Amino acid sequence: MLVSNGPGELATWVRPLADALHRSLVLRPRAPWSPISLRLVLVPCPNATGTEAQVASRWGLFDRITAAEQFWPLVLRPGRYGAWPDRGVVVFLGGDQFWSVLLSARLRYRHITYAEWVARWPRWNDRVAAMGAAVRDQLPRRFQPRCSVIGDLMADLSSHARQASPLPEGEWVALLPGSKRAKLCVGVPFLLETADRLAARRPECRFLLPVAPTTSAEELVRYAGRANPIAAGYQAAVDALAAPGADGGGRRLITRAGTVIELQEDPPAHGALSQCALALTTVGANTAELGALGVPMIVLVPTQHLGVMQAWDGWLGLIARLPGLRWCIGVLLSAWRLRHHGFLAWPNISAGRMVVPERVGAITPEAIASEAEAWLSAPDRLQGMRDDLRSLRGQPGAVAALAGEIRALLPRALSD
Repeated sequence: MLVSNGPGELATWVRPLADALHRSLVLRPRAPWSPISLRLVLVPCPNATGTEAQVASRWGLFDRITAAEQFWPLVLRPGRYGAWPDRGVVVFLGGDQFWSVLLSARLRYRHITYAEWVARWPRWNDRVAAMGAAVRDQLPRRFQPRCSVIGDLMADLSSHARQASPLPEGEWVALLPGSKRAKLCVGVPFLLETADRLAARRPECRFLLPVAPTTSAEELVRYAGRANPIAAGYQAAVDALAAPGADGGGRRLITRAGTVIELQEDPPAHGALSQCALALTTVGANTAELGALGVPMIVLVPTQHLGVMQAWDGWLGLIARLPGLRWCIGVLLSAWRLRHHGFLAWPNISAGRMVVPERVGAITPEAIASEAEAWLSAPDRLQGMRDDLRSLRGQPGAVAALAGEIRALLPRALSD
């Protein structure tokens, strides 16, 4: 049973691991006769979109999916959701680690945590799969034998990305406005105007926008229009949502200025993203994905729109949603940046130094377009950032290693 929370974790952790488990074990639903099933439980999360269960159901990887709103009823009365095997393994893959520990205790299943930075509740973990040795070293000495360092699950993205069909020739710039409503309200109009301005400066640029599984092309159009009050402060607008072009690509957004933005509507877009020269992205899990793919990026946090903070992960996002406390966001943001050595993007946090540029403050599309042009005009600098990112991501193989840890917790008769 895989336990997770939001769209980023589903795409980058849950789906690759589920695929690996199906390759190494005979599991339902792909093998209806199997005594073992693969299930997904979504846990409460302030950053979830509410569409995670629907997205995961389209993959055909899970025998049963429990939506986040059903989590507490599941914990209180598991029998309401059908029969549960006597033995099982719960795997933490995002959210609050306590939820998966609680669920495993309730079902009396074994438990394994995939820990990026810290493994909480080690006493109630049968195994801990750590991204790095620092996680193991933080554990009390008596629990360290339970921990295996498997590496970064993100490192496996690049090995699969190149299997995708290549993009048409051109200098591609990826636009990643986010996957949650609060970020999209700002990210869509901001990046559309940035694309218009960059296209005017550098006509050879081509633009790619991966549509998050939790939104749609039609919603992106609405975020760029009158339905979104923030869009009124930007000059860009969508003139048309066009059908696929003659080159066999997907649908396209065409701005009022005539900029064509290719949409990637079949997530995950790792193959297409890995072929981009540069990405303009909001802060979040997408910076980890881009880093794993080795894609140079500029990370954008336009603080002139405080509402965007409500989509942040963790305590900052929670506080930002509390009425009457939005005034302290600037102070909290400064504290967060200092706590993480001044960094917000995952590659920078991981390295403890500035690997990719972060632009935080009252930034403008004109300024970002100018900076993007400068990067694109300096291929040696871009290659340097790309090499830096590749040196951080580590070797692939973490997904297979985690699948092996899970198999080791299963009864031998089921894992053979």
